[in-house]
Amino acid sequence: MPARNLSIILLAAGEGTRMKSMRPKVLHEVAHRPMVVHVAAAAHEAGSDALAIVVGPGREDVVAAVRAVVPGATGFTQYDRLGTAHAVLAARAAIAAASDDIIIAFGDTPLVTADTFRRLRTPLAAGAVAVVAAFEAANPTGYGRVLREGDRVVAVREDKDANPQEKRVTLCNGGLMALAASQALPLLDAIGNANAKGEYYLTDVVEIAAQRGLRVAAVTVDEADIMGVNSRAQLADAEAVMQRRLRSAAMEEGATLVAPETVFFAHDTRLSADTWVGPHVVFGPGVSIETGVEIHAFSHLAGCTVARGARIGPFARIRPKSRIGADVHVGNFVEVNRTALQTKVEANHLAYLGDATIGEGTNVGAGTITCNFDGADKHPTVIGKHVFVGSNVTLVAPLKIGDEVLIAAGSTVTADVPDSAMVFGRAQQVVKPERGKARIRDNRIKRAARKAKGG
Repeated sequence: MPARNLSIILLAAGEGTRMKSMRPKVLHEVAHRPMVVHVAAAAHEAGSDALAIVVGPGREDVVAAVRAVVPGATGFTQYDRLGTAHAVLAARAAIAAASDDIIIAFGDTPLVTADTFRRLRTPLAAGAVAVVAAFEAANPTGYGRVLREGDRVVAVREDKDANPQEKRVTLCNGGLMALAASQALPLLDAIGNANAKGEYYLTDVVEIAAQRGLRVAAVTVDEADIMGVNSRAQLADAEAVMQRRLRSAAMEEGATLVAPETVFFAHDTRLSADTWVGPHVVFGPGVSIETGVEIHAFSHLAGCTVARGARIGPFARIRPKSRIGADVHVGNFVEVNRTALQTKVEANHLAYLGDATIGEGTNVGAGTITCNFDGADKHPTVIGKHVFVGSNVTLVAPLKIGDEVLIAAGSTVTADVPDSAMVFGRAQQVVKPERGKARIRDNRIKRAARKAKGG
C-alpha cells in the first residue's frame, strides 16, 4: 500500500491578549523554542512537508519562525476573525492541493507530539472522513463535548451551545482534527454561523459529515498533548510539562540527574550516557554533552559542546560558541565565552576566558582574565600547550602565548610571549616603613569624627 501524503494546516492567527505582550502569542517560548515551532517540528517529524500556516495580518515573523524547521511552509493570512473554520479556509489553496490526509493543528499547543499526529491519521486510512482528537476531562466545563452514537462521533457541541444532558458528557474536544482531503472543502464550505458566538466553528464539520452518512471517529489523546496556552500562567504550566518530558528522556538515555526537578533543559539539549548532572543546572539552546561528563550544581551552559570526561562547575558558566575538550576542568565562578579549551586544560576558579584558544594541559590560575574587548572590537587570545598561568593575571588581547610558558602571578601581559619563556608583567613592589600603620590610624580617627557628627 503506497504511503499516504500528509498536509498540515497550522492555525496561528490568535493575538493572545491575555499574555499582555507585544510579541505574538505563538512566538512565546517553551524550552527556548517558540510554541508554533514546536508544533511545526512535530508535524514535520510525523511526515509532513506540506505545511500551511494561517496568521493574522502583518505576521510574517511567525511564518519565518516556522520556516526555520519546515522551509517549504506556506503562509496564509486571515484578515477577519470569524472562527476556526473561517481560519482554516484562509488556506483554501493548500487544502485544494492536498492529496490524502489533512490535519488541522494550532500554534498555541506546544506539547503536541508527532505520535499524536500519526494516531489521528489511522482512522482516515480505515475510511473515516474526519477524526477528532478527544480527551477525558475531570471537569469538562468550558470544553466542547464529543457526542457519540456507538463508535461513531455524531457532533461536537461547544459548551455555550450544549444542553444540560450534553454538558454531562466528559469526553471533550481537544481541538486537533484530521480530514480526508477528498471531503475537506465540501465539509468546510457547508459550515454556517448559527451559534451563540455567530462564528464558523470547525467542529461543525463533525455533525455535517454525520448527517451526510459519512464516518467520523475520535482518537483519545493525553490531555497535555493538546494543552492550549492563552496566558502567562498557562505558559508556565506548559513549560513544566515540557521540562518533565525532557528530564525523563535524558534519564532514559542514561544521564543521571541528581535532583531532576531542579534541572532545566532547552528543547535541543543532548546529554550522552553517563553524563552526571547536579542540582540547579540550566541548559540553554544548543548544548551537546559527551559521555562521562560531570556538571556540578548551579552551572549554566548554552550553545556549547563538552567532550568526554570533562568536569564543569559548580557555579560555572559556559557561553555560546565555546568548545570544552576532553578531561577539561572548569571550576567555580569561571566564565567561558566563544573559547576553545583543549584536552586537560584546568581553570578551576574565578576566571573569565573570552575569545580564546587554550592549548592542551594548560593551567589557568584564579583571577585570570582575557581582556578581549577594546570598546569597539573583540580580539583573540591564543595560549599554547602546557602553559602555567599564575593567579590574578590579565591577558590583554590580541595576544599569543607560546608553549610551556610560565606567567607569574599578578602579571599584566600585553605583548606576545615565545615558547618556553617566563614572563613577569607587574609593577615593582615598594615598601614604605610605618606608612601603613599611620594611614590606618588616620582613617580610624576620621571615621570616629564622622560618627560623632552623626555622619
